[in-house]
Amino acid sequence: MTHELPVLLKKIKACKICESNLSHGANPVLTAAQDSKIVVIGQAPGMRVHLSNQPWADKSGERLIQWLGIDRETFYDTSKFAIIPMGFCYPGKNPKGGDLPPRKECAPEWHPPLFDQLKNVKLTLLIGAYAQKYYLGKKGKKNLTETVMHFEEYLPEYFPIVHPSPLNFRWQKNNPWFEKDVIGVLQKTVHDIVNT
Repeated sequence: MTHELPVLLKKIKACKICESNLSHGANPVLTAAQDSKIVVIGQAPGMRVHLSNQPWADKSGERLIQWLGIDRETFYDTSKFAIIPMGFCYPGKNPKGGDLPPRKECAPEWHPPLFDQLKNVKLTLLIGAYAQKYYLGKKGKKNLTETVMHFEEYLPEYFPIVHPSPLNFRWQKNNPWFEKDVIGVLQKTVHDIVNT
């Protein structure tokens, strides 16, 4: 069942489907507009995003915006970018470090009706393993590194990249080809879409 996008966004922002599993309560964070051209699918909001209600308002977001080769104003312009994570609420801290994985309820419940409303999407960025596994399925390679290395196979629909979290700096250091070979193509792809 489709809804007009503003009504759908209101419904999602009031969603409490998994609240009993959220240590900090439900606070879905996403942005989208009917004419959004690029969809950014990451993992789930961190604590700073949970408190600010602004997606990617943290160190990871600063780095992502750099990688995309745009400014903050462009990134938060919903006519250009929709920001739809795999899990809309902050999942809480993982005792082993970092945050818990995104809740599994959000994507199957809300992604299909959202994409039904987004009629102008030219590219979907799949940031990190959760988004890549969900959207690429068997087309994904044996791990995130291989999938990102073969990003061109998924264009023009999807562009898989590593998560820009400070926790991934070691990965980036061990995989210099990412900045050398992938970031330039990412920036050109984003630039061409945003400026048409």
